[in-house]
Amino acid sequence: MLPNTPTLPSFESPIELLTACHDKVRRFASLCGRLAEHTARHGADGQARTAAAGIVRYFTVAAPLHHADEEADLFPALRGLGEDVLTATMQALEDDHEALDALWEQARPWLEAVQQGSAGAAPAALAQFAARYLRHIEREEREVFPFAARLPKPTLRAIGQRMAQRRGG
Repeated sequence: MLPNTPTLPSFESPIELLTACHDKVRRFASLCGRLAEHTARHGADGQARTAAAGIVRYFTVAAPLHHADEEADLFPALRGLGEDVLTATMQALEDDHEALDALWEQARPWLEAVQQGSAGAAPAALAQFAARYLRHIEREEREVFPFAARLPKPTLRAIGQRMAQRRGG
C-alpha cells in the first residue's frame, strides 16, 4: 500500500492553489537565506548549485505566473466587490510585485553564478527579496484571499480555467 500523500489543490480551487503557491514561496524564500549561509562556508558546491537552480527556476517561471493569476484574474474579480480598502490593498500588492521584480533582478545574477559553480558573498538584495516576499504573501493571505469566498462559483471556476490556460493546460 502506498503512503498517503497530500492531494495538491487543482485549478477547480484557485484560491487553494494560490495558497499552495505561497507555500512554495515560503520554502524557496527560506532557501535563499540558507543558501547564502551555505555558500559562505562551503562555496558553490553541488548542494549550493542544486539549491540555486531550484530558486532560479521557481522565481523565474512559477512566480511570474502566480503574479499574473492575481493581477489578470483574481484582483479584477475582487475589485468588482466594491470594497475600497480591499481595492487599495490590491493596488499596493501590485506595486509590491514590481518592487519584488526589481529585487529579483538584483539577486538573480548571484544565484545564476552559484548555479555555475561560482560564489562570492550573497548580495543584500537576496535577503531583502526573500523577506519582502514573505511579508507580501502573508498580507495577501490575510487581507485579500478571504474576500474570494464572496465571489460567485462561476467566477472562481473561470479564474481557475484561466490559470490552467496560462500554464498550457
